Amino acid sequence: MSTTTVDRLEGARRDARKAASSRPISRAEAWRRRGPLLPALIFTVIVTQLPFLLTIWYSLHSRNLLRPESDLFVGFSNYLDIARDSTFRQTALNSVVITLGCVLVAMVLGIVLALLLDRPFFGRSVARTMLITPFLVMPVATSVLWSIALLNPTYGLFNWTLGLFGIEAVDWTSTYPVIAILMALVWQWTPFMMLLVLAGLQAQPKDVLEAASVDGANTWLTFRLITLPHLRRYIELGVLLGIIYVVNTFDQIYLMTAGGPGTASANLPFYIYQRAFLGFDIGQAAAMGVVVVIATIIVASAALRLIFRSFEVKE
Repeated sequence: MSTTTVDRLEGARRDARKAASSRPISRAEAWRRRGPLLPALIFTVIVTQLPFLLTIWYSLHSRNLLRPESDLFVGFSNYLDIARDSTFRQTALNSVVITLGCVLVAMVLGIVLALLLDRPFFGRSVARTMLITPFLVMPVATSVLWSIALLNPTYGLFNWTLGLFGIEAVDWTSTYPVIAILMALVWQWTPFMMLLVLAGLQAQPKDVLEAASVDGANTWLTFRLITLPHLRRYIELGVLLGIIYVVNTFDQIYLMTAGGPGTASANLPFYIYQRAFLGFDIGQAAAMGVVVVIATIIVASAALRLIFRSFEVKE
């Protein structure tokens, strides 16, 4: 078969595929394609959207579990009370500090560890496994480990180390509660950031690095001008996922500091828990939950827009 005949056949196949893709899909064909996804969609709506709608309904009522007879429609009164609640503002600020502090520090450490693990050395697989382990530990076990074994003022490892240098023991969870929570969270989330960055490093074209080396670029210039722009989408994805998950932190705060002293280390999820299950104020707790969900959606949407824009620029 001649080359011209092969080219004609390939051209005919391409034209057929293009015609098939441009052909309008009938309604029956569209439903046949979407049909297998309907059970998953229905399940998602039932377990996510219906409870959220019920939460909105509760947020518009004055509902207290100790006074069932006081269930009255109050409109946006709960939201106005939240705006005047100084404790809510403090816990919102704590949420921002804990979330951004954990994500940024974990990302920086993750980049450093990923760069080290990207180099071949003896025992690299063992080191990689050990560094991933903290992310696999349950949050409850992480909280117990840090509050008792590491930060305990009497027999914790940190205070024992400080005692070797003549420094007095510090009650970390009482004196520096936010820092204590941040240490536990960074220890848990650094492996996750490291895995994302390491995946980006291993996906980087090696010929580009070799060309930079031939052109005389040193290690720092290669990292700043080539590697770091390539890792941008991986870093943005790690920051986005980290913010979404860390902002909902509850275990470490409940077990390590109980939000104390006072509300010095309480974040929004913990404060909502206090209002709902300790204060029995379901209406105001539901209003706080709605506010947190809306704020999280706004931040996640803005971050996703940035990530998609970076993909379009790359393409």
